[in-house]
Amino acid sequence: MAYTYATLTTTIRDYTEVDDSVFTQAVIDNFIMQAEHRINIELPMDSDRFVQEGTLSTDNNTINSPAGALFIRGVEVFNSTTDSTGTGTWLEKKDQTYLSEYTDRLTGTEGDLTSQDVTGFPKYYAMFGGATGLTDTTSGGLYIAPTPDAAYKFRIYYNKQTTGLSATNTTTYLSNYFPQGLLYACLAEAFSFLKGPMEMLTLYENKYKTSIQQFAGMQIGRRRRDDYTDGTVRIQVKSPSP
Repeated sequence: MAYTYATLTTTIRDYTEVDDSVFTQAVIDNFIMQAEHRINIELPMDSDRFVQEGTLSTDNNTINSPAGALFIRGVEVFNSTTDSTGTGTWLEKKDQTYLSEYTDRLTGTEGDLTSQDVTGFPKYYAMFGGATGLTDTTSGGLYIAPTPDAAYKFRIYYNKQTTGLSATNTTTYLSNYFPQGLLYACLAEAFSFLKGPMEMLTLYENKYKTSIQQFAGMQIGRRRRDDYTDGTVRIQVKSPSP
């Protein structure tokens, strides 16, 4: 069973026995938004993985964060200024303080990451700023070191907060493939909004926790392995006592 925006809205009202005079569409939308955000934070999914390609700017040691990025999974730089089809080099993720110390050692001065003068092929990257915008933003992003000495091609691999369920986006990955977990998360929000009954809030909170563990077993378990490489998953079954 999968949910659409309309059927999930109806189901929330049916389970809670609260009509649209209290659970207005705006209130329901807030439940759905909070539930989706909770699931995305607690369980990064393959459906939220994206890749963005770009070109480094010569003598510029920052890269804008991709629009809507929750976190960066990796940065690959190619020793080419024309395409990104060859063998790339993966940058090592470090803290800003490491990049500052690295620059200082090479220059012999107390460097500033915003104006470092060590150039070459990039080796490290570090995160800075909030990078919470829905468009590529300079308010947060990545420092890289050394500063590029050419306009190299790069790829950023990241997880993104995808478009949520709404009247204009009637189905999502979660509503199709994790409908029960989405419903339980919404019902936990709903009974929290109603200030009880506490047993119902506890019931759906526990149902959500159980369902997301099962979903995680598929998302970060089965989807990250295959039978040829990792072997078939076997579950030990105890024999009955004689």
